[in-house]
Amino acid sequence: MSPRSRTAGRVGGERLESPDNGAVCVVSEIVEPMDPIRLLKDLIALPSVNPMGRAISGPEFFEGRMTAYLLDFFERLGVPAQRTDVANVPGSSERRSNVIARFDNPRSQTTLLIDAHQDTVPIDGMTIEPFTPVERDRRIYGRGACDDKGGMAAMLSAFARLVESRPPRAANVVISCTCDEESGATGIRDLIKQWNDRRRPASLLNRPPDLALIIEPTELDVVVAHKGATRWKIRTQGRACHSSEPANGINAIYRMARVVACLEQFAAELPQRAPPHALCGSPSLSVGRIEGGISVNTVPDECTIEIDRRVIPREDATTVMEQVGQYLRERLDFEFEMLPPWIRGPALPDDVNLPWADRLLASVQAVTGRGDKIGVQFGTHASRTAAAGVPSVVFGPGSIDQAHTKDEWIEIRQLEQAAEIFYHFAAECG
Repeated sequence: MSPRSRTAGRVGGERLESPDNGAVCVVSEIVEPMDPIRLLKDLIALPSVNPMGRAISGPEFFEGRMTAYLLDFFERLGVPAQRTDVANVPGSSERRSNVIARFDNPRSQTTLLIDAHQDTVPIDGMTIEPFTPVERDRRIYGRGACDDKGGMAAMLSAFARLVESRPPRAANVVISCTCDEESGATGIRDLIKQWNDRRRPASLLNRPPDLALIIEPTELDVVVAHKGATRWKIRTQGRACHSSEPANGINAIYRMARVVACLEQFAAELPQRAPPHALCGSPSLSVGRIEGGISVNTVPDECTIEIDRRVIPREDATTVMEQVGQYLRERLDFEFEMLPPWIRGPALPDDVNLPWADRLLASVQAVTGRGDKIGVQFGTHASRTAAAGVPSVVFGPGSIDQAHTKDEWIEIRQLEQAAEIFYHFAAECG
């Protein structure tokens, strides 16, 4: 009697004695199907908080626990999997890593990349226990439930089913679980290098896929266009002195206040400066952070702000900075410094992905009876895979309204439907 190999779900070992020769063997069998609900609870219980550039540390930060879980998951499925170290964890010997796994159908010439990110935003201000998943009112609560562990759980469930059933019309499917999506997008940028840089070591993804399906909460609609983001800092400088005689110095915060006032006016004018996109609307600008001064009794000699400029399809993610700089120089009588951007994310255009979007939408409607092609305001990895020449769409369970919230949750119904849609689409698009 030979053991049956495990491909999905929780596996139990049963000790049996053969009546013929008394030999003992262990028979592994699937006790229950791979359940996206159980998977999501596992993932929520593995903290993977992105510190978002802050100099903070603790056991809940970075993706190491998720990476280890995913490698074990794919090993138990018996599929080829690969870990690629992408960046250092500050102050540690640990590395932040991508994990990819591959299913191949010898009959197929189509390769589908399905990507979900491992990291979550911080837990500051949450009103629920972030890492203790709670199932209530047909919802699952916890950090990452919506963004992006719910979509990842559905993806893993569908992938396990694909490996088990091996449908004859399936595509070749590469699952990517990338790191650092919420802050620097270092994971997806490194993944793209794997199929573009022939000098890199052998990879499970050594050529561009035919489609990139990026998982984010879209309420099971198919996103064909979205905004991108360019983020940079502006710095003003002054001259420090004792606050008892402020006239002896130059207050960098006062100067920055004038910069911020100009930016507020620029943001109000921006919708008239660039025609709106039919699906994504108008571009926008926001000042999200300010820092300056060393003490209340010292006139500050430096002040810095961080800017988020959302770009729409047809806008260039670099020239938008130049437009802001020119606008400020025309209105201010002092020098300021535009620091290099740490994010320059293009928008996702809808000019090459529509045939694939239609095929995905057919799978959505077969499962849910509804669905549409839409544009959204937020950015995703899809703009980067599209810029690398791969048709890309965004899709997943959950609503962006629940992402990053103090009591983040996802509907179980959408979670289960997403798993079915992922399987149906991958099984038919080969």
